[in-house]
Amino acid sequence: MHNKVVFRAAKAALELGLPTLCFDFRGAGKSAGTFASGIGERDDVRRALDHLSTRFPGLPVCLMGFSFGSWVGLGVGATDPRVSTLVGLGLPVSSSDFTFLLEVRKPKLIIQGTRDEFGPRPEVETLYKSLAEPKRIHWVEGADHFFAGKLDEVQKVLRDFLSATMGKVRTA
Repeated sequence: MHNKVVFRAAKAALELGLPTLCFDFRGAGKSAGTFASGIGERDDVRRALDHLSTRFPGLPVCLMGFSFGSWVGLGVGATDPRVSTLVGLGLPVSSSDFTFLLEVRKPKLIIQGTRDEFGPRPEVETLYKSLAEPKRIHWVEGADHFFAGKLDEVQKVLRDFLSATMGKVRTA
């Protein structure tokens, strides 16, 4: 939760007035529990969605995830009807299976660095080509997995995508 990519993704959503919830998976940071190989972490995502749907009933939800969080979060968001839009940042396609996204018809955005060591361009392009529409990919030229030196671009692309797919949400 406390890294620059997650911070910038949350900031892009907040700029549009979208309610935003960031959290650490079990066993990460100051959270309780222990790492559960993605299974328990998916339960964490479901609980976060429960909280959002109770606190902001009826509002559309965009589920965003970075790195391991993209694999876990998008896995839940792909089938959860409360989630209308999906964003994956720094997909670790070399170590994680994203085929659960193949038939998903929700709007999807992938933001990936061209020098991401955990998501090499050829592997991400193969995945992207197989995804159902609507979909969009944005390559951040020269960026590594953490988008070092390119976070302004990531935030702008994300804000533009969210604006187009979700609009400005009023919570009061």
